[in-house]
Amino acid sequence: MSDVQVWIKETVTNNPVVLFMKGTAQFPQCGFSGRAIALLKSSGVENIVTVNVLEDDAIRQGIKTYSNWPTVPQLYIKGEFVGGSDIIGEMHESGELQAMLKA
Repeated sequence: MSDVQVWIKETVTNNPVVLFMKGTAQFPQCGFSGRAIALLKSSGVENIVTVNVLEDDAIRQGIKTYSNWPTVPQLYIKGEFVGGSDIIGEMHESGELQAMLKA
């Protein structure tokens, strides 16, 4: 496992909610990342750890390898890969996201 993979694993397992995204929570740099942050905030999450993949290409590529998921944003809750923007949206609409965040 590469250093980047180790760092990603530690980040997602040591923080309850992690979003790998383009930009920051305060300044998302793509619509999908902005939507993901908005959905998480509207679900009541206050402590979201965000990782701006635009700052480090090794992390940008590494997260895709780690999850075997080709796009960003990527949400992790309690170390578990949840999905991208569309999945987050579907889970929010069904109430599943809020339940997962509270559990």
